[in-house]
Amino acid sequence: MVDIKKIQDAIKAQGFDGWLFYDFHGRDAIAARILQMDTRRFSTRRWYYYIPAQGTPQKLVHKIEQWRCENLPGDHNVYLPWQEMQSQLKKILGDAKTIAMQYSPNNSIPYISVVDAGTVELIRSFGVEVASSADLVSIFESHLSPADIESHIAAGEVMQMVKDSAFKEIARRIKAGDNPTEYEIYEFMLDIMHKNNMKCEDGPIVAVNEHAGDPHFEPTKENSHKIKDGDLILLDLWAKKNLPGAIYYDITWMGYAGETVPNDIEALFGIIRDARLTAFEMIKKAFASGTEIHGWEVDDACRNVVAKAGYGEYFIHRTGHNIAEECHGNGAHIDNLETKDDRKILPGTCFSLEPGIYMPEKFLGFRTEMDVYITDAGEVKVAGPMQEHVIPIYTLI
Repeated sequence: MVDIKKIQDAIKAQGFDGWLFYDFHGRDAIAARILQMDTRRFSTRRWYYYIPAQGTPQKLVHKIEQWRCENLPGDHNVYLPWQEMQSQLKKILGDAKTIAMQYSPNNSIPYISVVDAGTVELIRSFGVEVASSADLVSIFESHLSPADIESHIAAGEVMQMVKDSAFKEIARRIKAGDNPTEYEIYEFMLDIMHKNNMKCEDGPIVAVNEHAGDPHFEPTKENSHKIKDGDLILLDLWAKKNLPGAIYYDITWMGYAGETVPNDIEALFGIIRDARLTAFEMIKKAFASGTEIHGWEVDDACRNVVAKAGYGEYFIHRTGHNIAEECHGNGAHIDNLETKDDRKILPGTCFSLEPGIYMPEKFLGFRTEMDVYITDAGEVKVAGPMQEHVIPIYTLI
């Protein structure tokens, strides 16, 4: 059951007069999840659900789809012609001055920008300002319970094992003169995941040399290289337990096919390791002092380390993303490159930190990725080990 009081408390804390949910033809999956709507039923008419900061929620549904919102508490309002829809909507909003909707000014956070411009114009024509529901969505979409965090940790134990096994398998096969392809190691990793009841929609990534310089390289039988002595190896793997409500775990580790790692390789990896640590320490300091911190600020701090080392142009993606039941969740991303993510990093959330340097023209690509979760008490933690150096994989066997 939807906890209306909890939503109203969050609306008040954000300083809004209410939160207006609106959908047409199932466009707003966020609304469907937060309001626990039955998305299996055929729906073709506009509906609204308004939760005021205080008072009784209001439903507004079309006459031929009066069942819509039947799972939700509140007064039931029905419209037929569009003129009635508009007049009733204006009445429902009453004397509200500012309401939240799934909207983002200038589309700065496209993950939240679901409501169409015309609907925003309509609401504003009533004298009501529309603000972004971004932080409200984070509260209700990305907050993890202690059980959720345990599922993340459990997934991590498997994924760390898969990563270790893959590096060992690569080393074993090279030394045996049976050099594996990237795709063969991809299949090897997937097999272990499935045997350990893990679920992932795609991936993992197994990439060597110039392929590691492509952040989204996808190994196939046709495009894969054989992995050989002296190759730089990137493994990016993400999955969750194949159980309802399970939380993803997502990591990237680097290895080198040799007994020792060349100094230039280790030096480049050290830049992104230090960038990752800078971001992590910034978050820890903010929570320890009770200071609000936003995704874009952490991205800036991480990116500055790479830029000062002279490799800023080669760091071509955001620093990290929210993690929840989906690998890319609906909380704050660590981003001031692809978007300016001004959502607050909240207690009870999980996200990746994954700076990279990509130089395919030099047959190089680096990424280091770990997952950070924050308890409700504000403790900033990492599940599993944090990579400090490129692994010389021949030493593993």
